[in-house]
Amino acid sequence: GTDKAGAFFRAMHYPLFEYVSRRVPEITDEFFRIDDAMRAGFGWELGPFEVWDALGVKETLDKIKAEEKRIPGNSGEVADWVREMLAAGNDSFYRVENGIRHYYDIRSKSYKPIPGTEGFIILDNIRAQKTVWKNSGLTVTDLGDGILNAEFHTKMNTLGGDVIQGLHKAIDLAEKDFRGLVIGNDGANFSAGANIGMIFMMAVEQDYDELNMAVKTFQQTSMRLRYSSIPVVAAPFALTLGGGCEFSMHADFVQLHAETYMGLVEFGVGVIPGGGGSKEFALRASDEMKEGQIEQQVLRDRFLTIGQAKVSTSAVEAFELGYLQAGKYAVSMNRSRLLADAKAKAIELAEAGYTQPVPRKDIKVLGKQGLGIVYVGANSMRSGNYISEHDQKISEKLGWVMCGGDLSSPTEVSEQYLLDLEREAFLSLCGERKTLERIQHMLTTGKPLRN
Repeated sequence: GTDKAGAFFRAMHYPLFEYVSRRVPEITDEFFRIDDAMRAGFGWELGPFEVWDALGVKETLDKIKAEEKRIPGNSGEVADWVREMLAAGNDSFYRVENGIRHYYDIRSKSYKPIPGTEGFIILDNIRAQKTVWKNSGLTVTDLGDGILNAEFHTKMNTLGGDVIQGLHKAIDLAEKDFRGLVIGNDGANFSAGANIGMIFMMAVEQDYDELNMAVKTFQQTSMRLRYSSIPVVAAPFALTLGGGCEFSMHADFVQLHAETYMGLVEFGVGVIPGGGGSKEFALRASDEMKEGQIEQQVLRDRFLTIGQAKVSTSAVEAFELGYLQAGKYAVSMNRSRLLADAKAKAIELAEAGYTQPVPRKDIKVLGKQGLGIVYVGANSMRSGNYISEHDQKISEKLGWVMCGGDLSSPTEVSEQYLLDLEREAFLSLCGERKTLERIQHMLTTGKPLRN
C-alpha cells in the first residue's frame, strides 16, 4: 500500500531482507536455520525468508531497488545468491513437493528437504492434494495409512454448526472407508470452545426449541466421538476450552502437547458444561468411587474442577484436574510432532483390534446424599461473599446434574439420563438474565463478568 502503514512495513523489512541475505553463507549455509532461530528464539510467526516468500521474492526485489534512495539503511543490494536463484527459474526460497517442505540449497543450487522434519505432519503442506471433504468450519484431510484428520478453521477454532456437521461427516467417512480419525489442527489454539455468540442470539430471542436442538446435537457429537466404530484420537494444544475440552474428553485417546491449557470454563459465562462435560465428570467420579471410600469427597473434587473453572497450565496438570484419564493420554513435547504422534496412536489402536464401546448404564450417582453436600457448600460460599447469588444458582444446577437429581439413595443411571439433566440445566440457565449479561460481557470485552 501507499499509506503510512505500507511505508512503515517497507522501511522495516527491506533493509532486513538485504541484511539476512548477506548473512548467508557467513553465519550459516542454510537460510532456513535463520527462520528457525527467529521463530523459536524471538517468537516470530514467520522467519524473514518466509515473510519474503509470502510477499514474492522477485516482486520484493524489484521494490527494494526502487526504494533504495527513500529508505534509510536500504542499499538496494541483496546477496548475489538470491539473484542467481531467480535467474535459474527458482522463484521462492521454499516449496512443497509431495507434502514435504523443501528449501533452496545455495551450494547445490537445488531444492532439498528440510532435515529433521521427516516425522512432522504439516497440514498446510498436504491440504491441497489430500482434502477429502470441507465446509466453512472444518476440513477433512487424508493423512495416509487409513487415517483421516478433522481440522477446525473458524475464528479461535470455536465450535459452531459447521464444525459439528463436519465432525459427523468425518466420522461417516472414517467408518466407511478408513480405519481411524484424528482431531487436530495447526492453528494458534486447538479450540476456544463453543460459539457463545450463537447461543446468545438464540437465548435472547427465546428460541428455546432451536437452542435445545443445538445443545442436543452438541451432546450427540461428543457421544459419537466415543461410540463410533473407529478409534478417535484428539490432538489438543494451547487453548482447549469448553467444547474443545469436552470433545477431547470423549475421544478414545488424547495425544496432547506439553503446553496445553485445558479446562471447562462455562461457569464464566453463567452456564454449566452442556456438551457432555458435566455428564463425563459424573461418570469419572463414579469410576473413582472405591469400596469403603468417602464417596462425597470424590464428587466434591470433580465438582470443584468445573465449579471453579480450573484450567490446566500443562498436560500433567490436565491429568491431575481430571480432564485426562490414566492410560488414555500421552504427551508430545515437540508441537510439530503432535499430529504425527496422534496418527501413530490411531494406527496402533486400529491394529490392536479396536472394539466399538457400548454406552454406559452403570454410572453411580449419589442423589440427595451428594446434593446436600453441594447445596450446603454453595450456601456457605455465598454467605461468606466468596461467590455471587448467581454463582450459587449455577453451582446448584451443576450439583443437580452430577448427583443425578434428588434421587432418594445412590443409584446407577445411564449416560443418556445424565445428558438429559445436563441439557435441561443448561437451557434453564440460558433463560436467566444474569447469564445473558455474562455472555454479552464476554462477547464485548473478552473478560468474565461476576454478577
